[in-house]
Amino acid sequence: MNVVARRMARHALTVPGTTPAEVVRAMCGAHAQVMSAAELSIGLRIPGITRDQVRDALWVDRALVKTRGPRGTVHLLPTEDLPMWLGAQEPLLERTSVLTDPQVDEVVAAIADALRDAELTADELTDEVVARLGPWAGERVMEAFQDKWPRWMAAMVPATYRGAMCFAPNKGRKTAYTSPQRWLPGVAPDPEGPVRLLHRYLHAYGPATPAHFARWLSAPQRWVNDVFARADVEEVPGGFVVRDDVEWSDEPPRGVLLLPYFDAFVVGSHPRADLFPGAAWERALNRGQAGNYPVLLVDGVVAGVWHQKRSGSRITVTVEALVGLTAGQRRGLDAAVERVGEFLEGRPELVLGPVTAGPHA
Repeated sequence: MNVVARRMARHALTVPGTTPAEVVRAMCGAHAQVMSAAELSIGLRIPGITRDQVRDALWVDRALVKTRGPRGTVHLLPTEDLPMWLGAQEPLLERTSVLTDPQVDEVVAAIADALRDAELTADELTDEVVARLGPWAGERVMEAFQDKWPRWMAAMVPATYRGAMCFAPNKGRKTAYTSPQRWLPGVAPDPEGPVRLLHRYLHAYGPATPAHFARWLSAPQRWVNDVFARADVEEVPGGFVVRDDVEWSDEPPRGVLLLPYFDAFVVGSHPRADLFPGAAWERALNRGQAGNYPVLLVDGVVAGVWHQKRSGSRITVTVEALVGLTAGQRRGLDAAVERVGEFLEGRPELVLGPVTAGPHA
């Protein structure tokens, strides 16, 4: 059973994708806390695609939507899949101590109304919500980075998971928000979302256990166990797969890839020890957390870290390999560096040596 080769193919790492939406669906979301890394994650999976084309898929074609995905973190998701994601995430909402349940409902409705045809920063949205609900919504009661946020912000996650808000293009350096109804009119949580998402996850990451799915989604184990009980899955060595999805590659994983910060393949694959063997466990993980370092992937396992620095049109790509590279693997690394430079529209220069940059927060 060649689990790694199967996962790499399904993540469009060895079998190229064709469109950004197709690739992001295969990945179960592209982590977009670092937007440039999300763009590169997608671009490396589609031969010849440009960064502008990836951006157009989000902001012009609206085939992708920027919102909260697994673990509540910012992701790019296929617009057509948004009902599934909302349906899977809404049951995971936790109650907040600064808003009553009726107040949450009021704030979500106010956000939906304010963003229906607008793109607003947090300050602008505060004004709109307070204008609709009154001063109580703007009271600064939430602890936040040596400051206090207004009360209404406690309902931002519920508003996201109920389909009332998503991200808009930044306004300068400020984050902005809008309505996902502009991407997908009438969008609402799909009641079958949890089971549909589990099937999608197992297609990309299986075999996987309920504990793996719970960690990936940041969901209570009891809730996850119930979703598994309702899903059409079967147990195989190493965990579960969608029933009858038992095709495996006869060939071992091959190839050299440079994956950016928080690439989905790295973050979601388990067991961790298989993906981060030997020295990679200490060097490429941050206190056991994957994704904080861009990684060098050689034949399906992490074999180093890398960092890129731009100066004008020149892009210096420093690669710290933790294993010796064969002549063929070195040629593969050269090709991977060229692709990074091509996508970032610069002249790449490979440097083999220590990476001094620390992990991303």
